[in-house]
Amino acid sequence: MTLSKTCTLSDSLTISKVLGGLWQVADMERDGKTLDPQQASQAMAGYVKRGITTFDMADHYGSAELIAGAYQNMQHVPPAQFLTKWVPTPGAKNKDEVRAAVERSLQRLATDSIDLLQFHAWNYCDPSWLDTMFYLQELKEEGLIKNIGVTNFDTTHLRIALSSGVQIVTNQVSYSILDQRAATGMTSLCQEFGVKILAFGTLGGGLISEKWLGKPEPKSLDSWSQMKYKRFIDASGGWHKFQRVLEVLQQVAVAHKRSLSNIATNFVLQAPVVAGIIIGARLGERDHIDDNLGLFDFQLAEHELASIKEARAQLNPIPGDCGDEYRQPPFLTAAGDLSDHLSDLPKPYQVITGKHKKKVLSGTTWEDLAGFSRAVMKGKRICISGTTATQGTRVIGDQDPEAQTHFVLDKIEGALHSFGASLEQVIRTRIFIKNMKDWEVIAKVHGARFATIQPANTMVQAGLIGDEYLVEIEAEAEID
Repeated sequence: MTLSKTCTLSDSLTISKVLGGLWQVADMERDGKTLDPQQASQAMAGYVKRGITTFDMADHYGSAELIAGAYQNMQHVPPAQFLTKWVPTPGAKNKDEVRAAVERSLQRLATDSIDLLQFHAWNYCDPSWLDTMFYLQELKEEGLIKNIGVTNFDTTHLRIALSSGVQIVTNQVSYSILDQRAATGMTSLCQEFGVKILAFGTLGGGLISEKWLGKPEPKSLDSWSQMKYKRFIDASGGWHKFQRVLEVLQQVAVAHKRSLSNIATNFVLQAPVVAGIIIGARLGERDHIDDNLGLFDFQLAEHELASIKEARAQLNPIPGDCGDEYRQPPFLTAAGDLSDHLSDLPKPYQVITGKHKKKVLSGTTWEDLAGFSRAVMKGKRICISGTTATQGTRVIGDQDPEAQTHFVLDKIEGALHSFGASLEQVIRTRIFIKNMKDWEVIAKVHGARFATIQPANTMVQAGLIGDEYLVEIEAEAEID
């Protein structure tokens, strides 16, 4: 049985399983030149007519949205789906700023409603990222957005958003022979909530191809994509191990009379919850449309899947969860750091300096009502109040103890970061739980976040104020 060429994400959106990735537009324009939107949209029409009807872009991919808008304005062309991203600078955004960003993309895309708007959050311990998602949900209900997606979200924070009522249909993450982070916890969560994965990096910027089979390790590379995915190769064990994977893929490719790239992409598309793979499209320069569509004409046999998995198992796992390469070392980006993405990471909360102490407020209704601070710093000591899963007037995580606990610890981490401290300097935590049946889930979240820190800890069952809260945590830290 061969693979279907399309996938339905919602009542309002069906996409082609091979998507044209327009991040290549930014690469083509990096020397200061700008692509002509009319000419590039003509090249886009060639993809659509041959079955690649869906394109993925972002507000910062050069003139990609303008090219898609030019296509929308063309006469007598087949319909296409345009998925874009909003990657704002770190820090809180108000409703007007969120609306302005969406309306800018609407104007550039020449449409009244965005097919799929995908949001990227830089800093999870700044809880304002959730406010932004709630604003996007409101714009969806208003009709400016047909579907909401996220990009480079890890499993924990996708769970927090979903359990808090944000209607997310996709998470776009790195997923390839080299990078299998999405294959475990992320896949289970997506199955639980009905979310699909849009996979990028499936061809490693072109490094997963016959062109590199048997070749010496390159000392320099031309494109941003190749610079980026060479870092993935290094993180997964280096060029020698990578060559072994290419050899196995080539053996399967010869048996099917297909390209090595076809085998690699077919393998990822067969993974559970993968809705589509994003392959770079250099509009007007070259395309590999016929070759890419060849991945649908065959099915990998069980022994072939086993041999690919065996070769992949020899690689070192890419560290962390999905999207961690944009938030913590090792930064697997083209530059090897975040210098080409952002210049500053603002503190989650404003520090208010008094005569004898410093304090931070998180803005919840409880702080004003009861007259307390989220955290207080005096000398080298930081005391963090009992913290619940509250953001403004909202309860986060609904009745999901895992989501609530992670969000609470995010807020505690955010308070620490605001003082220039970190979770590593926590020396005590106290956990109050509502339902004894939740103790193990909550304890495991604490264990995951404090695995190597191991502060002194107490957990007790308590009658928490507010029926909606399942857990409350306080913490103490000391700066060296």
